[in-house]
Amino acid sequence: MEQNKVNRFLENDLIERLPFAWYLLGSMIVIIFSFAGQFPMLFFTSEESNATMDPKNPMSMFAHLDANLLLFFLLFPFFIAFLGFLIVLKKVHRQSFTSVTTARSSIDIKRFFFGFSFWGLVAIFTVLVDYFIFPQDYETSFQLIPFLIMFGISIIFIPFQSGLEEYLFRGYLMQGFAKLTKNRLMPLVLTSIIFGSLHIFNPEVEKLGMAILLYYIGTGFFFGIMTLMDEGIELALGFHVSNNLLTALLVTADWTVFQTNSILKDVSEPSLWPQLILVLFLMYPISLLVLARKYGWSNWKHKLTASIDES
Repeated sequence: MEQNKVNRFLENDLIERLPFAWYLLGSMIVIIFSFAGQFPMLFFTSEESNATMDPKNPMSMFAHLDANLLLFFLLFPFFIAFLGFLIVLKKVHRQSFTSVTTARSSIDIKRFFFGFSFWGLVAIFTVLVDYFIFPQDYETSFQLIPFLIMFGISIIFIPFQSGLEEYLFRGYLMQGFAKLTKNRLMPLVLTSIIFGSLHIFNPEVEKLGMAILLYYIGTGFFFGIMTLMDEGIELALGFHVSNNLLTALLVTADWTVFQTNSILKDVSEPSLWPQLILVLFLMYPISLLVLARKYGWSNWKHKLTASIDES
C-alpha cells in the first residue's frame, strides 16, 4: 500500500498522454513567454547605457533605473512566463493545476504556509545573529516609502518568480523526466542540475565564482527531495517563496541579483565556503529531518531512487 501511494505524483495518469518531446516544447513556450516579458525593460535601455555597461556586471546597464522599477522589470518576465506555463499545462497537456502540484486530491495550502513560516523564521534568525555578531558588515538602508513600494512589488511578483521555478522544475519537468527515465532518481538529479546551472548568469557567480553553482544545485536537490518525499511541491514552494521574499526585504548587496530598497545592506566582502557548508550540510539536512518528523516521511530509499516500474 505504501509503495502504491508514494508513486502517485510521478505516475499521474495524465503524464502518459504525450511523449517527452512535448515537455521540451512546453519548456520552450515558457521561455518564449519569458522573453516577451522582458520587452518593457528594453524601452529603458539606450546606446549610452550599453556603452557604459561593465562586462563583468551586465546589470550595470540598468544602474540609472530606480531600484524598485528595476525590481519590477526583473520580476515581470516571470509573471508572463507563469501565464505561458498555465497555457502549456491546459492547452498542450490538458492537465490540471492540482496534478502538477501534488498527488493529493487538492492542494494542501497548510503545507505551503508551514514551509513559508519555517524557512522565514530560519532566515530572520540567521540574519539577526549575523548582524549582532558582525555589525560592521551591514549598513542600515531603510527608507519607509521606497521600502513599502518594494514590499508591494515583491509580495505580488516574487510568488510568481519562485512559483514558476518550482512548478517548472519540481512539478512539470520532474514528471516529464519520470516518464522518460521510469525511475525517481534521474528526475531528481536532472532537474536539480538544470535548475542550478541556469543561475550561471546571476551576478553572484561573477562575484563568488563558479563554485556558487554548488549552492544552487544543492538547493535544487533540497527542494527535489522535499517534493518526492512529500508527494507534492507545496512545501518546496513555501520554502522557495519565503527565501526569495525575505532576501529581497531584509538584505541587499551590490553584487546580488536583487538590488532592492531592503532594510539592511551587506557591505562585507563575501566568503563563499563557510556559508555554503552551513547551508548545504547543516541547515538543509536539519530542515528535512524536521519535515520528516512532522509529516511522517518513511521509506526514503524507495521514494528517492526506486524504479517506477517496480512499484
